Amino acid sequence: MVVTGSPTVVARDAIFLDGQPIGSWIEKGSVSDVWFRLLQGRSPSFPERRLLEAVFVAMADHGQTPASTQAARLVASTGVPLQSAMAAGFLAFGDHHAGAIEGVMRFLQEGYPDLQVHQAADLVDSLLAEGARVPGFGHRVHRHDPRVAPLLALRRSLEFSGRNVDLVLALEKELMRRKAIALNVDGICGALLSDLGFPFQAGRAFFMAGRLPGLLCHVLREQWETRAFAPYRLVLSERGEDVRDVGEPEKAPCR
Repeated sequence: MVVTGSPTVVARDAIFLDGQPIGSWIEKGSVSDVWFRLLQGRSPSFPERRLLEAVFVAMADHGQTPASTQAARLVASTGVPLQSAMAAGFLAFGDHHAGAIEGVMRFLQEGYPDLQVHQAADLVDSLLAEGARVPGFGHRVHRHDPRVAPLLALRRSLEFSGRNVDLVLALEKELMRRKAIALNVDGICGALLSDLGFPFQAGRAFFMAGRLPGLLCHVLREQWETRAFAPYRLVLSERGEDVRDVGEPEKAPCR
C-alpha cells in the first residue's frame, strides 16, 4: 500500500488527522510531521524531520528560467486570478521538469531495489552501453549543482544513513569518472526521500510543495509590476464616423 496513514475523519466540531485531534497537531506538529503521518502513518525522528524540511528548501526556487515559472508569469500578466496563474505553473511540470525527482525515486525503489553500492560500476557500464540516461544526474545550468553538497553535509551532521543516498553517490563517482556528470538536486532529493520512506508515486508532489513559495513570489511580483489590460472601447471620430478600436494597455503585460 502506497499510503499507510489513516484517513482524515471530519465530524461536527472535530477533525482527526491520522487519528489525532487537529488541536494537538496545531499545538505541537510541524509540516514535516503532517507529511510523515498522513503518508506513512508514523512520526518522524528529528533527523528525518530536518532532512525533509531541507529538501523543501532546496527546491524553493530556481529563478526565472524554469518552464513552470515562465508559464506562471505569462498567465499572471494577463490579469487572471491568482489560482489560475499558479495552476499554469503547476501544469508545466512534466517528465523533463519536476518529474525527474519521481524518476529518481522510481529508479531506486522499483527499477533497482536490491542494487548494492559495490554494483554501481557494473550498472553504469550497462546503462551507458544501452545509451540509457541515469536519472538525477547532470544539469542544464550547473556543472556541480550547489544544492547537493549542503544537503549531504546536513545528512552527515545528523548522522542519517540510507542505502539510496549511498547508492547515488556511488553512481556519481562512476559517472564523473566516465562522463564528468555530477549528481543534481533531483538525484539527491529523490534518494533522500526514498531513504525517508516515501513512495516514488508522490515524487512530483514534493517538488510542487517545495516550489510553491517561489512560484507564488514570481506570480505576485508579475501581478504587482504589470498593470492590467486596459479595456478596448469603441469611439467615433470627430466627424461622427469611422468607428475604431482604442485603449492600448499602458504597459505591455507580456514580456
